[in-house]
Amino acid sequence: MNEPSALLTGRGLARCYGRVRALQHVDLDVNAGQIHALLGANGAGKSTLVRIISGLDRPSAGTMQFQGKLYAPADKRAAEAAGVQIVQQELNILPTLSVAENLMLGRFPAWAGVIRPRRLMELSRQALNRVGLTDLDPATMASEIGVGHRQLIEIAAALQRRCRLLILDEPTAALSAAEVRHLFDQLRRLKQQGTAIIYISHRLDEIRSLADRITILRDGRDVGVWNSGQLSDAELVRRMTGEAESAAGRPFVSWRQSRTALRISGLSSGPVQNVSLTVNRGERLGIAGLVGSGRTELLQALFGAETASAGRVQVEGRTSDAPFGHPAEAAAAGMGLVPEDRRHSGLLLSESIRANMTLSTLRSFSSFGMVRRTDEAAAVKRMTVQTDIRCTDTEQPVRTLSGGNQQKVVVARWLLRNSDILLFDEPTRGIDVAARRRIHDLIASLAQNGCAILMVSSDTDELLDHCDRIAVLSAGRLAAVFERPNWSREQIMQAAFSEYGARTRPSGDLCSEGDHSE
Repeated sequence: MNEPSALLTGRGLARCYGRVRALQHVDLDVNAGQIHALLGANGAGKSTLVRIISGLDRPSAGTMQFQGKLYAPADKRAAEAAGVQIVQQELNILPTLSVAENLMLGRFPAWAGVIRPRRLMELSRQALNRVGLTDLDPATMASEIGVGHRQLIEIAAALQRRCRLLILDEPTAALSAAEVRHLFDQLRRLKQQGTAIIYISHRLDEIRSLADRITILRDGRDVGVWNSGQLSDAELVRRMTGEAESAAGRPFVSWRQSRTALRISGLSSGPVQNVSLTVNRGERLGIAGLVGSGRTELLQALFGAETASAGRVQVEGRTSDAPFGHPAEAAAAGMGLVPEDRRHSGLLLSESIRANMTLSTLRSFSSFGMVRRTDEAAAVKRMTVQTDIRCTDTEQPVRTLSGGNQQKVVVARWLLRNSDILLFDEPTRGIDVAARRRIHDLIASLAQNGCAILMVSSDTDELLDHCDRIAVLSAGRLAAVFERPNWSREQIMQAAFSEYGARTRPSGDLCSEGDHSE
């Protein structure tokens, strides 16, 4: 068997943003017909490295070769022309276009300058079939589908183009188990055809399943490269973070009290139908379900971001039982929402860390219409330390932070407000091992202090490890509620499929949702 040939090489790659060194003398070799994983904590430089490779950014130093020739793409279009395709963690789907238009953007089938609609639909269906979206109508507007489906559409669009090197940045963060299987099958097929794949993920089980080689980055430097299987999970974590995974095997501690903080009775909104639940002080209630089961819509209805068509929402100390009509009402009642799509729904990317963190509490730092900057700065500094936000200055734009640190800013906003009912939608999506542990510790600390927590996650292990109870939605209905330790993966899977009918039940794993609508 022939040794794989080097498709891409990088030597001494560096990138500085002002005084911040995002990359420092990184070497990389990516072989044709192999899957090369990039591992590292948030802020380690993974995204910066692939932005350079894909033409989205230029290195401050270093050189690259692609197929044996000097490679220095001026922009993304130049990289794509060379056969380099990237699907980033933060999606670029245009909501005002249809699925088909997003798939074929810039490459519409046309005759004499006129788009051929039938051919557009045909090519789009072929692209969707490649990633398992056989039931999705290409004419559907992109604004009507959830994050998981948008992720697969971006991957399908990349695979429709000339592709010698495919870069995937956290591609499964919002995918169900069934969608992940379809994607992995496709990646293995591409590998057999000689395509090189750079794969970024914080999920070590995925790396074990897919990767041939692993490069680890830490603090902008490459720690080394290994064949998959050379290092144990504990050693991978140690090399990524510089410390052992101390959370491994840590026992769960319940802080659940007898007082009810939130009572939901017969709530309906969109796909959510007649859901009734209670959440106590200090409790962490997980929400599981399939794609389209309504988990995100449930949180949005509770927070007043979606209109409830029926039901009651009783919050301790609130006189009205009517559902909230606006997020401002929910926030005033002590409720906070950490949304699934933090970049578009949770942050003002061009604003500073400080401005984003105090967005919901600015009045508390104001007197006679003037903001008390000293008090505000002190509070922001305290929260920055508490949530371990890695930044050079709290005045830097929040868009310059890594995904994990951006998530911490959203969490810190509600911690600063002292909200006592917190709704977390995919709280650790796209976050590295160390940052996940910090978020989990924060959530546990909030529970210990009496906060009521509702947590949606597409990671079943996350719910099993960090929740007192798990409620399962199926086709918008509450199918079951399991209490620790009386649960199992099989029970959760059966409950998740219970309202869909026997024809939809697979023989494999639970397909838990990462997006919020079908």
